[in-house]
Parts: sequence; structure tokens; C-alpha cells
Amino acid sequence: MTFQPRMQNRIEGFSVIGGLKRRCWNGITADLWDVECAAYAGGYYVARDPRLFILLDQRGRGRPDVKLSPRMRGAPQDSRESPISYIPAEMDLWLDITDVQSIRHLDIHFDADIVSQRLMEEIDPDKLRSPRLRFFDRRVMALAELIAGEIAAPAPLHDLYGDGLALALVIDVLKMMKTLPRKRGTLASWQLRRATEFITENCMRNIRLQELAELTGLSQSHFSHSFKASTGMAPHDWQMKARLDRAKELLLSGDQPLTSVAADTGFSDQAHFTRMFRKHTGTTPARWKKVKRA
Repeated sequence: MTFQPRMQNRIEGFSVIGGLKRRCWNGITADLWDVECAAYAGGYYVARDPRLFILLDQRGRGRPDVKLSPRMRGAPQDSRESPISYIPAEMDLWLDITDVQSIRHLDIHFDADIVSQRLMEEIDPDKLRSPRLRFFDRRVMALAELIAGEIAAPAPLHDLYGDGLALALVIDVLKMMKTLPRKRGTLASWQLRRATEFITENCMRNIRLQELAELTGLSQSHFSHSFKASTGMAPHDWQMKARLDRAKELLLSGDQPLTSVAADTGFSDQAHFTRMFRKHTGTTPARWKKVKRA
């Protein structure tokens, strides 16, 4: 799945050498920049998605000063001692650069939902929200150099090579440990959340099993079995429950006739609505409403 990052910035004093070099993989985009710097260069950047700023090389006596706000006291980022900064989504990164002639760096953006789906597990939200500025990690830098080489190569290797490097780098930076295996046959938490939210939002129409299976990256039979193992209910029964929950809200919020409630909640007629309501609640809509309003 191609992922294009969205980013805003207000910068000055930079001249790009040779143009932007970019590679896009499944949920990850890497930009390689070579820039010349004026006597003063800097500004701020903010991106919709989490990203990494990795300083590969610099020329000059000075060092880029990196911080999260213009009022914050920054610290120099050095390509040998503190080259890596992780910036969460929607968080500003400010740079002040003096006495630096040129810098070479990587910007790596990633879609957390796509990466979670690929790994079949959720990324710890605390790790996603927590910035880490100016740190060093030998493995991350080795991966960054390989990614930079792949981006700059006139004839890149197979996409799976760069994709694997980029995914490994994100895993390493976020220190994602292998989770314990979940109960056999159940959905992963992200799959269950995505499926139930989709059913709730679309419960008034006929939801095809294929839609839910594609949403979670499973076959239809695998999804159906795992959904029931996770919830105790078949997908169709879960949708019916969501539809009846909506009907209950309408029954309590006004005095519209049962024919209208049935039509508004996707039932073919009042008889069908009453039959399904009694099957799932043990009583008719009229009696249920009377008891709840008593």
C-alpha cells in the first residue's frame, strides 16, 4: 500500500542539492536530502504521521540545534553521537543551524495503522506519542545507511529489500518486542476493533462477509471462525445486535410508530423487526418500550 506523507514547514536558508530522492514502500516513505545551508538556516516542520529525522552527515563547525518548540532550550544533534530523532504525529520539530555548510539526512514517515496491520499487532500508543530526540543506536544507523544507499542507487534492488529495511528500522526505534501468542483462533485486537467499528457504522445495510474479511486481511472462513471465537457471536448476529441497539435508542427517544423504527433500522417491515427483536431480547418492541419507560 503506497503511503504519501503530508507535511507542513516554514524554513529558510536551505538549498537542495540534486533534488529530493524518495522511495515509498508499504506504509513507509523515506526521503533522502542533501542540502547546502546558508550562514543561518532553520525553521519548523510538522507532519500528520510519525516520522524519524536521521542525520547521516554534516560539514562545518556547527551542529543543528533540535527542539520541539521555539521557546524550548535545544541541544546540538551530531551525526556521530546523536543522529536520530523520533517525532510523533502532529508534533513540531524546530531546527536552528549556524556554521554548517551542508547536511545529509533521512526523513522516514510511516502510517502507524498500516504498520500495525502488517505486524498483526498494535503499536504501543505511549511509544507512538513519546518523542525521542538526539539519540544514537548502532543498528538503526546501520539500517539508515543501507536505506540511504538504496534510495540513492540508480538501479534499486527489489522493493522487498528496501521495504524490509524500513520496517526493521521502525521496529527497532519503537523497540517493539514480540508479543505472547494470542488464544488460538481469535482475532488480533486491531482486527476485532476494525471489524466491530465497521459493523456499527454500517449496520443499517447488508454487510458482506467479504468486506469484513478484506478489512482484516483474512479469508472469509478464517474471519468468520475467528470473529465468533473472539466475541461469542457470528458476524451476522453482531450486526443484528448493533441494528437492534439503534432501534432501542429510537424507541426511547421519541414516539415514532414501529413501522418507522423498523424502516429506519434496516428491517423489511414491522413484522420482521418484531420477530428479530423478540428473538434477541425475549419480548416485543412495544412491551420493551413500556417497561423501560415505566
